[in-house]
Amino acid sequence: MKPEDIVVTVTPQYLPEQSEPDRHQYIFAYTVRITNNGAKSAQIISRHWVITDGDQKTQEVRGLGLVGQQPLLAPGESFEYTSGCPLATPVGTMRGSYHCVGEDGLPFDVPINEFVLAIPRTLH
Repeated sequence: MKPEDIVVTVTPQYLPEQSEPDRHQYIFAYTVRITNNGAKSAQIISRHWVITDGDQKTQEVRGLGLVGQQPLLAPGESFEYTSGCPLATPVGTMRGSYHCVGEDGLPFDVPINEFVLAIPRTLH
């Protein structure tokens, strides 16, 4: 398998009902869709996120699985999940990677392109 066989799309969303801007707490959700466009199955084993807020403070998050699962994606299959991210600023970014294993037993990493977390009307 090649990393480019796995396609990752992310849709972020600001959650105003869970946020408290006067306390510098901005809550975002993001929905991730992972599609196996390759010819062989692959399993997502772990994740690595790099989260940067508007003050350029960075935190890294690593962990096994995705929302408690390690999905096995056959060719053509997709897996979708939603998670959340708190920020201390109204704008930030996330990027990262998924560590996967192909059905041949060979590990590979799939990059997740940087995406923006922003409350509405803060970016022009």
